[in-house]
Amino acid sequence: MSTTTRATTSSPTPSPSGSPRTKPRRSARRRAEARLGWLLAGPAFIVMLAVTLYPILQAVWESLFDYVLTAPDDRTFVGLGNYAVILTDWVFWKSLGITLIIMIVTVGIELVLGFGLAWVMHRALKRLRGLLRTAILVPYGIITVVSAFAWFYAFDTTTGYVNSWFDWVPGIDSDLNWFASTPTSLFVIIASEIWKTTPFISLLLLAGLAQVPGDLEEAAKVDGATSWQVFKRVIVPNMKAAIMVAVLFRALDAFRIFDNVFIMTNGAYNTEVLALLAYRTSISQLQIGMGSAISVLLFLCVIVICFVAIKIFRVDLAGAQGGK
Repeated sequence: MSTTTRATTSSPTPSPSGSPRTKPRRSARRRAEARLGWLLAGPAFIVMLAVTLYPILQAVWESLFDYVLTAPDDRTFVGLGNYAVILTDWVFWKSLGITLIIMIVTVGIELVLGFGLAWVMHRALKRLRGLLRTAILVPYGIITVVSAFAWFYAFDTTTGYVNSWFDWVPGIDSDLNWFASTPTSLFVIIASEIWKTTPFISLLLLAGLAQVPGDLEEAAKVDGATSWQVFKRVIVPNMKAAIMVAVLFRALDAFRIFDNVFIMTNGAYNTEVLALLAYRTSISQLQIGMGSAISVLLFLCVIVICFVAIKIFRVDLAGAQGGK
């Protein structure tokens, strides 16, 4: 930015009454840049808003009716009746509990593993960084459905190799059916989710590590801080925004899990999650009103997760960018 522009934007302009204005006026260049930004991003923003908003409003509208697709003429307005039925049904709360278990365990383990991978990539020699990033990103590049089928066939009793490879581990034998009980089924589902998406969270944390000022680390070491103190007092606080983004993105993604559960168990043995419950109600049972209500509740849970994450981390992303 030129010196002339700085003077225009920073010096207060007297108001007609003679008192200085508290907010400096933007220069013509800044206003032109803002208009150009709206012209470039405006159409895409409007399209995205329409594409996102329309299904949400449609789902909210459909959730207010007792509407079964096999009897479209019997559509009846019930208001919040569908929500009352769902919220008093133990199946919904059981699915919500399974979804939260998968989300919390998955995100917690991925955060630890992802930070370890990010640390290795950050500290690796320059000539090895590209190779390491490529190798770590391979699982994330695989389509989720393909990954789910690969894990299913690996653990299946007829086609899998896990039982024969790990039969020396206590509790594992050649006849173990991983998808015949809740704990083992959830173990495979969570393990496949962690294997697939840990590279994503490690990349976000790697970006945060790259923004930690090296002179602060050196200054802390000169002052006698241990490695743990440097990590706790210097690295983590400077990575707070990156950690929040990584946790929030992965929490939302894990809360909407569908593919792995659908392919591996189809919700059997108490592994049904909210997204699968909404799918089964809307598509399999053709109860459009009830399925829409479950989808709306799923959407509200996502909003609550966003709100809680932002409150817990207390990160001002706009402030981190200099308030621009």
